[in-house]
Amino acid sequence: MQIQFFLLFLLFTKTISLTSTTDTLPQGSSLSVEKPNDILISSNGHYSAGFIQVGDNAFCFSVYFTKSKQPTVVWMANRDQPVNGKNSKLSLFNNGNLILTDAERKRTPIWSISTFSTFPLQLQLQNNGNLVLETLQKTEKSTNVTIIWQSFDFPTDTLLPGQELTEHSSLVSSKSKTNFSSGFYKLYFDNDNALRLLFKGPLLASVYWPSPWKLPIDMGRSTYNATKIALLDSFGHFTSSDKYQFHTTDYPNKFHRLLKMDHDGNLRVYSFNEKMKTWEVTWQATQEPCEVHGICGENSMCSYDHVIGRTCFCLKGYKLKNPHDWSQGCEPEFKPADLSCNRGVSFGFLRLQNTEFFGYDLNVTKVTSLKQCQDLCLGLCERCKGFQFKFNRESTYDCFTKTLLVNGRDSHNIDGDVFLKLPKNTLLSSTMPLKHLPLNCSIALSQPLNRLYEKPSKNSTLSFLVWFALGFGVFEITMIFIVWFFLFRTNKNNDNVDQVQRHLLSATGFQKFSYSELKTATKGFTKEIGRGGGGIVYKGILDDDRVAAVKCLNEAHQGEAEFLAEISTIGMLNHMNLIDMWGYCVEGKHRILVYEYMEHGSLAENLCSNSLDWNKRFNVAVGTAKGLAYLHEECLEWVLHCDVKPHNILLDTKFQPKVADFGLSKLLNRDDRDSSVFSRIRGTRGYMAPEWVYNLKITSKVDVYSYGIVLLEMVSGKSPMEIHSLDNSGGIEHHRMVTWVMEKVKNAPTTMFWIEEIVDGNLEGKYDVNQVENLVKVALKCVKDDMNERPSMSQVVEMLL
Repeated sequence: MQIQFFLLFLLFTKTISLTSTTDTLPQGSSLSVEKPNDILISSNGHYSAGFIQVGDNAFCFSVYFTKSKQPTVVWMANRDQPVNGKNSKLSLFNNGNLILTDAERKRTPIWSISTFSTFPLQLQLQNNGNLVLETLQKTEKSTNVTIIWQSFDFPTDTLLPGQELTEHSSLVSSKSKTNFSSGFYKLYFDNDNALRLLFKGPLLASVYWPSPWKLPIDMGRSTYNATKIALLDSFGHFTSSDKYQFHTTDYPNKFHRLLKMDHDGNLRVYSFNEKMKTWEVTWQATQEPCEVHGICGENSMCSYDHVIGRTCFCLKGYKLKNPHDWSQGCEPEFKPADLSCNRGVSFGFLRLQNTEFFGYDLNVTKVTSLKQCQDLCLGLCERCKGFQFKFNRESTYDCFTKTLLVNGRDSHNIDGDVFLKLPKNTLLSSTMPLKHLPLNCSIALSQPLNRLYEKPSKNSTLSFLVWFALGFGVFEITMIFIVWFFLFRTNKNNDNVDQVQRHLLSATGFQKFSYSELKTATKGFTKEIGRGGGGIVYKGILDDDRVAAVKCLNEAHQGEAEFLAEISTIGMLNHMNLIDMWGYCVEGKHRILVYEYMEHGSLAENLCSNSLDWNKRFNVAVGTAKGLAYLHEECLEWVLHCDVKPHNILLDTKFQPKVADFGLSKLLNRDDRDSSVFSRIRGTRGYMAPEWVYNLKITSKVDVYSYGIVLLEMVSGKSPMEIHSLDNSGGIEHHRMVTWVMEKVKNAPTTMFWIEEIVDGNLEGKYDVNQVENLVKVALKCVKDDMNERPSMSQVVEMLL
């Protein structure tokens, strides 16, 4: 009886893959991430629905506009939890539920709509971009169609013409142009029925549009209509139930349009240019970019330049907390306790004209003089960081004392000044900050993406046996747990290994291999493809026919701590220029890592074999910089590689670089960057920054230094340790590479002269002179002895491109 029930269950949930292009997914069918043709296309051909790649082995099921040069995503099902590029499916089950599953986690849906229907149904992509699940109730005369779910009811960051924004929905920005996960800005109906824009960061939140200091009635808004509906039409007319409306600049022409909550915090309408196949802005909520809240963080100012764009700078007396994340703001150069009334410190006030810091007022007091407002702030001791001073209509002044200085901006449209409270010695000694530094103000944090895999089924019989075995799973797991418990009590050594295995399974989700599996895959560890201080790498073929690089770690050089560091580090990383790890082995004394196999080996091997032309070398330089920039600036955890060198830069079939070997890596929480502590010197002689030698604070600039050495090695083809040349008397001189290059650049009569002196002779003069010059200059900036003079890796990428 149990077997019959189980067979019925299998037949009920069995789905088939869609094989032909259509706008409809029938009941009992699925769309597979592994099949590019598994997509729905609207009957007019304007929209498609399928899996979109959002990262390295990371996919989201999306609806996207297909007429633009690049597909324009207008809706996502799983924006905050991408699925793997293998064995992931969107399935429409016979019971009416639409479920998105990811690789091995088929029993735990990543996303579902939790619907149920006894009627026949289908999933259809309509011509307006709406993805609908509808039931089909046939009668003698007709078929009644009832929509039981539609994507239009659950927008992400985009509203299409005819799609209603209601009190049950909102538009939430992405985190950046390349990170589609939920960001910090939202368009929504507030509790008073008015349409607003909200910044909601990790620590602070505030409304910034429409002007929050104005009452809705003063701006023509109504708060008495509880309908809460907003709508954009194809002619460019937007209307809202709170009586807010606008027309686009190209109204009343009919175009493809979309209203988007952009990642920079501005709300914009885009119209599609049929000729150019691009989207053009035809309306935006705010004309002043710095009106958006949460851009630059505490104790800082947002400024706008028509050439550079939106930038951030610290207030006088303050310094940047994190060079890679302006959202963390600035911290005082003086001791915060110096603002206390009990420290005996004298204060002064710095006037910032036509400036405001919105919000966080301790109080608002009417005063008759500036002196009165200053005394109020001084009397509040460390609670008052400064005040805003503004003339009012009653022939007096409003004094806004501030407990926090956030959302700072200056503009000729601002009526009033801010007075910044500072210790007098700071006020006299510190220099004024520069407004327009080419720094990135945007908040662009990434998140680790799941990277699970499952081996493909060998045949249907095996699949049935697996499903049948699950019936006994609870009993078996219980027995295993009991056995493990007694082993824990009796054998402490074995328990230590079990702890490692359980930690890795829960923390990473990688595939766990046995030692015998890997021995078979590598044919007894016979085909060696690499060797280093950390261990030996062998080529292997796994059971599912994937070619892998199997790295056996040296027991004497890398113990359990380093092994866990490498696993946990790579588990949080997802970038096209970082190595992809598939699994591991912890068995007895064996510590083994299983990576994707890189066809062309390491950069070091290719430099020695002269297989890299100039274009390949330059692409390797750029790709490696992008990978390191991701490590330093886009991870939720801060990662230092600590051993950047050509041996740890691997090249795939197209000579695209992937940074590898994180055995020496160091992870720090973003808040702990200034307290980085290393128990030992890490890295390889010749590539190590001076900080290691002189026991200075270790920051991401150690990787920047090593990267600079790699650049010089790629340009010159020479070892970083020693350069041999003839002196004036014919004797041999020994130079460090950096010294040698600097002398060539400094003493050469022309740029072309030192380029010809430095460039690898194996290139036979076939290189781009401008790129060589740029690469060398960037490299010399990277290898500055003073780490503060070195650029960040994101700045390196900008300079290279």
